[in-house]
Amino acid sequence: MKKFFLLISIILNVSACFAQAKSKQKLKVFIDCSRTFCDQNYFRSEIKVVDFLRDPLAANVHVLITSQHAGGGGRQYQMIFYGQNNFDNYNDTLLFMSGPSATNDEKRKLLTQYLMLGLAPLVAKTDFAPDVKISMNSGNDSLQSLTSTTDKWNYWVFKVNLNGNFNYDKVYKSNNYSTSFSANRTTDKLKLNFSVYKSLQKSTYQYDDTSGVTKYSVKNSNYGFYHSLVKTISKHWSYGYRASYSNSTFSNFQSKISLNPALEYNIFNYKDVNNKFFVIRYGADVIDYRYYDTTIYNKKQETLYGQSFSAAITLNQKWGTFNSGLYYHSYFKDLKLNHVSLVLNLDARITGGLSFNVYSSGSFVHDQLNLAKGDVSAVDVLSRSRQLASTFNFYTALGFSYRFGSKLNNYVNPRFDGYGGF
Repeated sequence: MKKFFLLISIILNVSACFAQAKSKQKLKVFIDCSRTFCDQNYFRSEIKVVDFLRDPLAANVHVLITSQHAGGGGRQYQMIFYGQNNFDNYNDTLLFMSGPSATNDEKRKLLTQYLMLGLAPLVAKTDFAPDVKISMNSGNDSLQSLTSTTDKWNYWVFKVNLNGNFNYDKVYKSNNYSTSFSANRTTDKLKLNFSVYKSLQKSTYQYDDTSGVTKYSVKNSNYGFYHSLVKTISKHWSYGYRASYSNSTFSNFQSKISLNPALEYNIFNYKDVNNKFFVIRYGADVIDYRYYDTTIYNKKQETLYGQSFSAAITLNQKWGTFNSGLYYHSYFKDLKLNHVSLVLNLDARITGGLSFNVYSSGSFVHDQLNLAKGDVSAVDVLSRSRQLASTFNFYTALGFSYRFGSKLNNYVNPRFDGYGGF
């Protein structure tokens, strides 16, 4: 009897090992969309031949997806396929564009199409290769679709905006209206921008005091014109200028006219902008001010010459995202009249499910030449009716997140999603 049970046990173990050996192994994929938006539910519903994982370290391939705004109003997407584990030596990159008027559905279909193309060489090395069918039909029988076309707009893009918002309750009312028009032309050699804008803001406060009900209204408006030109010099150098005119009742500017030529150097190649971007800029400027009210420096108008320096770095890698920027501006007549700002943003994956994120920004402000002279009332402070003096501002936020449990991420279940869902 013991020999019989021993024989059954051996048969079951051998059968289990044989079945495991015969089971098909899917390609394990981790999708990293932290640097742009992508519909991962759509990926999972359309691609069944791979396993989507939540753990990047357990995947055979780590797919990093990033995007940048394109000159014509669309987006340039980049997909980097990092092979891992038994695909260590594999690495590939795909670049593609979405149209300027592409809907979210069209974008997700485009992303899914290129994700399939990028995964195809890896799926071909799995047991599921015989189950995959590939169509090379472009969807257009004419060879004309494969040739370059002439742009009737000569790369110019125009945009009109009209916006308004309203907020009402018993003691507070606010109305905000804004409109703008812009014209942009972007090529790899030249970038041009023109824009005009105008906005109106009105807020009404109502409160009870010893004399009864008091109403206090704040009205502000601003309008202006902006123009910039950037010219490519080489793979690392570019130069340009910006010119602007603005009016702002909040900032005490009856008119502010500025011209700022600048030079920029990118330590990395500009073509690597999706992965790494580190630029240093230096510029000079001339600014003519006309004020509504006499300033704290007893000025009604003045023309100043200054300089600006900035540095910005962005890294999009498998481990996460890091970007930071430093900005400095001062006036030649007195270098103590300056403004320094620093921004830091980090989202890093420490290990499989453990991530750390921090955002911090701060400024030292010593150049508020436009502040109106006179006493500041409590109502001015609370209602923000005009710009107030400040020598600094600071903000920071940080946190940790940890995910554990199942590594698989294949299923889509939209039930009870959206407004009113659980």
